[in-house]
Amino acid sequence: MELVVAPPHCLPDRDRAADSTGAPTGGTLPPPRRRDGQLGKGRIEAFSDGVIAIIITIMVLELRPPEGTTLEALRELGPIFVSYVLSFVFVGIYWNNHHHLFQAARRVNGRVLWANLHLLFWLSLVPFVTAWMGENHFAALPTAAYGVVLLLAAIAYWVLQQVIIAAEGKNSILAAAVGSDWKGKLSPLLYVIAVVSALKFPVLAWAIYVFVAVIWLVPDRRIERMVAASDQVGRVLRPG
Repeated sequence: MELVVAPPHCLPDRDRAADSTGAPTGGTLPPPRRRDGQLGKGRIEAFSDGVIAIIITIMVLELRPPEGTTLEALRELGPIFVSYVLSFVFVGIYWNNHHHLFQAARRVNGRVLWANLHLLFWLSLVPFVTAWMGENHFAALPTAAYGVVLLLAAIAYWVLQQVIIAAEGKNSILAAAVGSDWKGKLSPLLYVIAVVSALKFPVLAWAIYVFVAVIWLVPDRRIERMVAASDQVGRVLRPG
């Protein structure tokens, strides 16, 4: 009797061959976690990029063309456009810093996932407070609400940063790169001052928001330098 063996593509997923890591070589079964028990960071970065892109899209969709064709009609949209520009800068700063944060991260666990969602939640409210503040020409309460969202987003980013450092370890690249983090400590304080000021002096609060955006626009290449230095050491020590 001749024994006929079915080719691998005809076998059920559970019977297919696996490579040295235990991942199936065919079929639709997902690969397992890394050997160190940590999750990959590719999906969290892709998801975050998508959410931030949607946030910017929502904000730009709030920009309505003027009803008239005169400069006066265009001038009426000034506060809305200025609010959009400021929020675009803030969202861009968070996207940039988020990219560098995960560039230095080597480990992602469940706490990092939830901390990241916490940050994205507050960022998702930026279009709402942006439109409210702009359409009401920087009135006191909308301007204060704008600062509250920025404050809570800043706190959420700090929490995410600390959770990643806890997963990486105190001697990690990220911990060394963050250092004293004077900007991260100064920004929430300025937001609190701005929120309180907005109730009486909305213009002062708006000036504080702009100042915070400016200090974060100044390039901070600590993480880039630390990651580059780590990669260089790794290439030198790598055998072969």
